[in-house]
Amino acid sequence: MSSQPQPVPPAVSALVAAAGAMRPDLTTQRSARRVTISPKYGSAPCEVDVRYLWCGAPDAPTVIVQGGISASRDVVALDGETEAGWWQAQVGAGLPVDLDRYRVLSIDWITPADLGGVQAVSSEDQADALAALVEALGIGRVHAFIGSSYGAMAALAFAARHPYALGRLVLLAGAHRPHPLATAQRSVQRGIVRLGLDCGQPEQALALARQLAMTTYRGSEEFARRFNAAPEFRDGRFHFPVEDYLEHAGRRFVERFDVERFLALSESIDLHDVTPEQVAAPATLIGFPSDRLVPLADLCELQRRLYGPATLEVVESPYGHDAFLKETDRLAPLLRDALAGC
Repeated sequence: MSSQPQPVPPAVSALVAAAGAMRPDLTTQRSARRVTISPKYGSAPCEVDVRYLWCGAPDAPTVIVQGGISASRDVVALDGETEAGWWQAQVGAGLPVDLDRYRVLSIDWITPADLGGVQAVSSEDQADALAALVEALGIGRVHAFIGSSYGAMAALAFAARHPYALGRLVLLAGAHRPHPLATAQRSVQRGIVRLGLDCGQPEQALALARQLAMTTYRGSEEFARRFNAAPEFRDGRFHFPVEDYLEHAGRRFVERFDVERFLALSESIDLHDVTPEQVAAPATLIGFPSDRLVPLADLCELQRRLYGPATLEVVESPYGHDAFLKETDRLAPLLRDALAGC
């Protein structure tokens, strides 16, 4: 997914204030906690420092919110910060994930480097780190786990491995396994990055891999609408309208993401495999027909196979996989209803 912090324009600054990020009656912990987990691809238990944000109404039920591999713990902006949270439009006082009613817990994804250099990191490792953090913070049981993209994968792993620590699942654009075509596309991206490492140009390769990724996050309809102008001849060749957009996305990604982290978390998506029949928590699934990474057919299969009750909400959108970031108004009532269903 393509979520990343953006500079806060005036309209979003107002939203930050309305969301309660600057209100004294909301509590905030932005810290790290050392926990112990047993990595799936490791040989022994190890300690890991989990960096987290925990904010909202004091003593309120906790809702875990996790996004894609490029999303951080900064789901909502805090007082004095110059960048909006990656889900600023959905998390805040009076918003669907209401900080007047809940506390939101979110972590930075862990990587093999955090685990002492194991072979790979799994969605189960992310789930175990979250479960250990929930225990360490004295939460005991979370009201719900809202996961988008890779976050939905970690949410399913959490539900399968820690059923008594969870009330409800809300899964957006994520399933029990990756689709083979999506794995193929990510494999090409990782191949580009590894080639860049071999050639001594890792940042250029990472930017190019991100450009390719952007073509999988968004829908064909959006690209057709935004980039149908004629090419321009400059600097000795024709430049197509979509190229400037892709190059900008690549540059911004390199500014905030390193090569090894990308390789590890991209691979973790494709290692993900949860047996739906092991998930008993009530679930709300949200999918988008234009999503080429997580086809609706995979969500239909997931709904059929889940052990617990599950509903599937289908939201038409031109934005493809990134619709969970873009369709703010249409997702808002679904999120409110899903949380109320707990």
